[in-house]
Amino acid sequence: MASWLFARSRIFFSTPQRSKPFFFLPFLNHSSSSSFQSTTLPHRNSPTLFCFSRHESTKADAQLELEHDLTEDDADQAIDFPGGKVGFTSEMRFISETAQKRVPCYRVLDDNGELVKYSNYVQVSKEMGVKMYSHMVTLQTMDSIFYEVQRQGRISFYVTQMGEEAVNIASAAALAPDDIVLPQYREPGVLLWRGFTLQQFVHQCFGNTYDLGKGRQMPIHYGSTKHNYFTVSSPIATQLPQAVGAAYSLKMDGKSACAVTFCGDGGTSEGDFHAAMNFAAVMDAPVVFICRNNGWAISTPVQEQFRSDGIVVKGKAYDIWGIRVDGNDALAVYSAVHTAREIAIREQRPVLIEALTYRVGHHSTSDDSTKYRAIDEIEYWKMTRNPVSRFKRWVERNGWWSDKDELELRSSIRKQLMHGIQVAEKAQKPPLEDMFTDVYDQVPSNLQEQERLLRKSIEKHPKDYPSDVPL
Repeated sequence: MASWLFARSRIFFSTPQRSKPFFFLPFLNHSSSSSFQSTTLPHRNSPTLFCFSRHESTKADAQLELEHDLTEDDADQAIDFPGGKVGFTSEMRFISETAQKRVPCYRVLDDNGELVKYSNYVQVSKEMGVKMYSHMVTLQTMDSIFYEVQRQGRISFYVTQMGEEAVNIASAAALAPDDIVLPQYREPGVLLWRGFTLQQFVHQCFGNTYDLGKGRQMPIHYGSTKHNYFTVSSPIATQLPQAVGAAYSLKMDGKSACAVTFCGDGGTSEGDFHAAMNFAAVMDAPVVFICRNNGWAISTPVQEQFRSDGIVVKGKAYDIWGIRVDGNDALAVYSAVHTAREIAIREQRPVLIEALTYRVGHHSTSDDSTKYRAIDEIEYWKMTRNPVSRFKRWVERNGWWSDKDELELRSSIRKQLMHGIQVAEKAQKPPLEDMFTDVYDQVPSNLQEQERLLRKSIEKHPKDYPSDVPL
């Protein structure tokens, strides 16, 4: 395994039993809050201080361990099975359920935005820290306004990211532009970070002619080839095996990039999750799986979703390294994703990240979460464990942010969004024919027949169809 210069604190990635623990040292800040100001660490583009080595010796190590476990009399009591030797035992012993002690959760900032004593993390510059906080506020403001716009009946649907801003923005900040992102539906912050404008978000939600999807998707189903962000697809977990394929293509092309895909805790109950994990492990695909474990799969709590210790332990069965991180701690998320990306690319292997967070808002505008969650529970996470407020305190404590900056930023974002909504509402809707284009080079006869029947229906019942859609 890799060798390290090691100190008392570290980022620990849970590894399968056959692997030795993986520790990440470069760019880590070994400090208490009192010594933070005097610590200088390399930036992202600085030469790295570590080396990776893959498991070439794994089979040999396993053989040595097996020989050590067997007595001289039992030396031949093993079968050379595909995948490596398996020892025999006369004891009937079942593998037990999850250990009583849960996998710890990596964090850097406490709930007050103070550095945890002896915390270690990837260095964040002033420019990066301010940009991360600004984008978290932007996402928060965008959610608030779009939610009200939907309630006014001006758009048909919306999904907020309230409470999960750190997972959105910090993970995006840790990636490179060439990394391919396959989102679920609660990661618009990743696209925001990559340069998708507020006006483009508004156009998509209103489904007008400026919408890149030409109005053929529900609101919040964003996508942008320019930003390496695959279009959101509502069916749960379908993006996971697709991400593995995308990662394998990057590997085949020899690119120094990885695929990153997101899902919720509910998505891990889908077969696609397990297929993707096995696919990624077998193909040594450079993909980072980020699971937002927010405690609820719409109205289903995690207690009714699985019996395992959350999500991170599921990687062990597939020989995938994993880490559990505080999803409401932007510095912890940034450090974990930054490190996971390095592992995926340099080691050419998948990594699983479980981010413990909480969905403060309703699942969507079609949901009322107070029907199945206690209001006190929601308020606790909204006030006490708010990721935006926590990161703001850290940025302010560093002298990077002021009340004046806060007022100017929130005012500017709100003005941009309100203006964008006015522009989007006045824009023309896509023409009817766009429903049948952009899939086939030559429109097949069955689609031509569908278009003919649709136009005939509109002609017969004109009042039942929107008048602002050009025919």
